[in-house]
Formats: sequence, C-alpha cells, structure tokens
Amino acid sequence: MTGAGRYAPSPSGDLHLGNLRTAILAWALARRTDRAFRLRVEDLDRVREGAEARQLEDLAALGLDWDGPVVRQSARTAAYEEALADLAARGLVYECYCTRREILEAPSAPHTPPGAYPGTCRDLTDAEREAGRERMRELRREPALRLRAGVDTWTVHDLWAGEVSGGVDDVVLRRGDGVVAYNLAVVVDDGAAGVDQVVRADDLLSSAPRQSHLAHLLGLPGPTYAHVPLAVAPSGARLAKRDGAVTLRDRLALGESAADVVGRIGDSLGVPGCRTAADVLERWDPATLPREPWVVDLPTL
Repeated sequence: MTGAGRYAPSPSGDLHLGNLRTAILAWALARRTDRAFRLRVEDLDRVREGAEARQLEDLAALGLDWDGPVVRQSARTAAYEEALADLAARGLVYECYCTRREILEAPSAPHTPPGAYPGTCRDLTDAEREAGRERMRELRREPALRLRAGVDTWTVHDLWAGEVSGGVDDVVLRRGDGVVAYNLAVVVDDGAAGVDQVVRADDLLSSAPRQSHLAHLLGLPGPTYAHVPLAVAPSGARLAKRDGAVTLRDRLALGESAADVVGRIGDSLGVPGCRTAADVLERWDPATLPREPWVVDLPTL
C-alpha cells in the first residue's frame, strides 16, 4: 500500500447517517486507490462514556475494517508537544490573551476567513505581554498559543472541488485550558500515520488551507482532500437528534437492518442495491459523486 486514508470521529455520541456515509466513502476511496485505512478517535474534547465502543461497533456493522490499531489523540500528547516546541524554536509561536468575544468583535484583516484571528497579540511589546499575562492570571487561565503564520492564503487540491485557495490566519495551537488545538493535533496525527488522502464533510473545506500550511511548516506533505456534501434534514439544516431517526441504532430500533442503512447510503450515491460497504466499493464511481447535500428521510422514532 502507498499512503493512507482515514476516518476520525469524535466520541461525543453515536454517529449519524451523514457520519456513516462519510466513513464509507473514506474507506472506499482508500481501498480503491490501494491505500491503508486508519481509524483515529479524536478524544481531546467532550467524550461521552461508551460512545467510542458504539461508534466502532456501528462502523464494523456496515462492513468497514481498518489497518493497524485504533489511535486515540489522548495518548499522543508527547507528539503534539514536540511539534509545538519545534515551531516555538523557530519563532513561529506567540501567546494570545484575547477572549473569544474580543476575537469575534475585532475587525478582520483582508483575505482572512470569516471569524479569523486578526493578529491582535502578534507583535505586542514586553510590557503589553506582561499585562496580558496578568489578565490571564486574573481569569485563572493560561494564554493560548498561536501560530505566527507567514502567509495570508494557501492552496490545496480537492478531488472534487479542484484547486482551492483559502485564507490562512494565526490559528490556535494550544488553547487557554492547556489542551492542544484541533488544527495542530490533526496535522501531526495525519503526518505520523502517513495519511495523504483526507475524506470529510465539505463544511471543513475552508479549514484545509490552514491545515495544509501548518503541515508545510512542520515539514509534512499536505494531503489531497476529498470533501463530500453534508447530509441534511428535510428542512435543509444539519442532522440533529431532534429530527428523528438519525443514527444506525435509531434505524435498528425502527426495524431496519445495517444492510438497509448501507442501501440508503448507496442510493444517495447513485448506486442502488448495496448491502455492505464492499458493495459501495465495487459499484461506486467517485467521478459521479452528487455535489448537492444529501437530504435524509427521517421517520420519527
């Protein structure tokens, strides 16, 4: 195998149908291109007891398998700290004393994404930094650590969207609560696992240039991306528990089988009659991926 794809759920609850569809597509695209398929549990934030085990069971029930052990971010602190130290040694890290509200209310710099950090703490004087640290002590939190990005934009390649150029800002590397930030963790993890193909929902496309730029600074190859349309409720909103039967277990409770759920996912991809993930792998042509959101029929539980 050359390279790897991956699926990386957060164990905050059961996977919904859109998550499962993305997992099948990530697996199928990796297998089709002779890549390994890695599974990573992104458990740095909220973790619901039992969620990881249920997620792995649900993925297996659909016919997915993965190569190597499941990786958990909570066990990779040393790798994140090493990457952070490398960036800091090159002068690419600085402390940030801003609150979330201050960032949201600050005017954005040209070419930066909506909500991007405007660089408020980037070039403070020593006295201003000490004042910022004192303010953090009063708030009983540590300063966040941010990347001193050297560019305003970065270009990535997406399998379906083509060349995509997006804004790059000074992303958080470690949060004020001491937890490494998602952008750093995902880049370090993908690099360590040899991941060169990232399949995920297209609401994350805007973050790809930031992450690819950070990979470049860490000496890691930026992956090829494949962002798939979201699954949405009939209202057009994101799937939510209140919408009805949004998870595999919800569907099982209504009398459907795992094969029925794969069939629904196959129908959404234009390949009817699928019963397992292997059927999707055999029949699905990536060139035919629908570019509109998948509107999921959601019966009430």
